Amino acid sequence: MVTLSEKAASEIKSIMNQNGGTFEGIRVFVAGGGCSGLSYGMQIADEPATADDLVFDHEGVKVIVDMGSHQYLDGASIDFDDTLQGGGFKINNPNAVKSCGCGSSFSTEEGAPEGQGGGCGGGCGGH
Repeated sequence: MVTLSEKAASEIKSIMNQNGGTFEGIRVFVAGGGCSGLSYGMQIADEPATADDLVFDHEGVKVIVDMGSHQYLDGASIDFDDTLQGGGFKINNPNAVKSCGCGSSFSTEEGAPEGQGGGCGGGCGGH
């Protein structure tokens, strides 16, 4: 399961409304790359979930996660920080054993999928 804080859900609803309000929810995923081997991705979903997706509803926002990403994100929570320093969406992932200084890249005990992963500087601006 992937959850949203009340603040993150409110910010997502606001973004959706600013862009027409006819979206399915938010898609959260993991891709290979970044300083620590895996990186987080998040985008407004304008396509419905498929049979290969899991859907969680929090605070009135659908969180869509593909099955491959769910293994890395199970138990994660998404929050929103609106401070001037380091503001934005933050993912608290209990599966991450190591993360990059910028917080957008991480690794698990299993590491990155074969053939993926990179050195520092590949997705965190050199952190």
